[in-house]
Amino acid sequence: MNRTAPPSGTRVPGGSRRFRGPFRRWPRTADAVLAAAMLAATVSLVEGPGDSIVFRPVTDVPVAALLVFAVGCAALYWRRRAPVVCLGVVLAAWAATLGSGYADLGGAALVALYSVGRYAAHGRQGPVGLACAVTVLTVDGLTLSVPWGETAFGAVVMFVDWYVGRRLRLREERAAQLRREQAAEARRIVAEERTHIARELHDVVAHRVSMMTVQAGAARMVAAEDPEGAVDAMAAVEEAGRQALDELRHLLGVLRPDGDRDELGPQPGLADIPLLVEQVREAGLEVSFADGVRAPLPARVELSAYRIVQEALTNVLKHSGPRTRAEVRLSRAESGAAVTVEVVDDGRGARDRPAPGLAQPGVVGHGIVGMRERALLLGGTLHAGPEPRGGFRVAARLPTGGEPA
Repeated sequence: MNRTAPPSGTRVPGGSRRFRGPFRRWPRTADAVLAAAMLAATVSLVEGPGDSIVFRPVTDVPVAALLVFAVGCAALYWRRRAPVVCLGVVLAAWAATLGSGYADLGGAALVALYSVGRYAAHGRQGPVGLACAVTVLTVDGLTLSVPWGETAFGAVVMFVDWYVGRRLRLREERAAQLRREQAAEARRIVAEERTHIARELHDVVAHRVSMMTVQAGAARMVAAEDPEGAVDAMAAVEEAGRQALDELRHLLGVLRPDGDRDELGPQPGLADIPLLVEQVREAGLEVSFADGVRAPLPARVELSAYRIVQEALTNVLKHSGPRTRAEVRLSRAESGAAVTVEVVDDGRGARDRPAPGLAQPGVVGHGIVGMRERALLLGGTLHAGPEPRGGFRVAARLPTGGEPA
């Protein structure tokens, strides 16, 4: 039960961790490095005799050509946000150098073509950009008297380059669509199951309570004339109540985790918080408790308040460790419409060596999610996060009236 809510893309335990390279981890930095590397390669590397690659000193490149190279390669920095504009700038820079002997922006054009296939939102933009790139390549081949076979090979390379980017985008879109469909299907199944269970609970309760009402009414009517019959009727009421309780426990047990199916005793409330605080003190925490709630509360509010305090103190013990000072505060609004539950710790124990068995940082759990869900079901709110001076704070506002959310 970690202090951070699990992200939407939480990895399933035991599953393979997807590799994330620098272009995914640091996209802006990686694109800037890519643009600089392409500029250095465009300026310094040229085709030599026999299809070899030779080094060209920067001093051999005219200033005008250097400026054009810089503009064309700098456009690669925006290849994700504006891939079509990026390709247009690169092709314009390449076209500006045709016939000058410095038409060396073919590598930058390949990067821009891939980016159009990978990041362009509309599929029609890719073929148009590909046609423009092939046109510039053809004109370059004609000006240099390059054999048609080499020009055709370059066009095929450009097509494959764009197509690979496009296929990756389509695959990612299909995966996202599949995830949305699976999430929608899971929500539908949960909703159907909840409706089914609610119908069963309604039938059970309605049937048993109807029997209890009839039998209790019969007992009241004959109590004066036939006390023995009234006793029998009340015994039937008691038996019907027990059967209803057993059936409710059975149905609700289906919704409980296996480890919780034996926890069918009375639910805790605000009166049990002092005992909880004392148990946490015995575990090593310095806990103070301030109870500003005097009037009784609805059972569902007391249960949620107790569980939130219990979960918050458990997190303090697991993540900050012993010798941490914590405060539990309960207060009620002047209007009596809501109760505020606060659990604050100073995080002092976290600076010491963790105690054996404590949860390690980074283990994703559902503590915050569970506490927030309890508050939302009552129509309230919950905020949890680190304090500026250190430590952690959990604050929940629980309405005391109205229907649950």
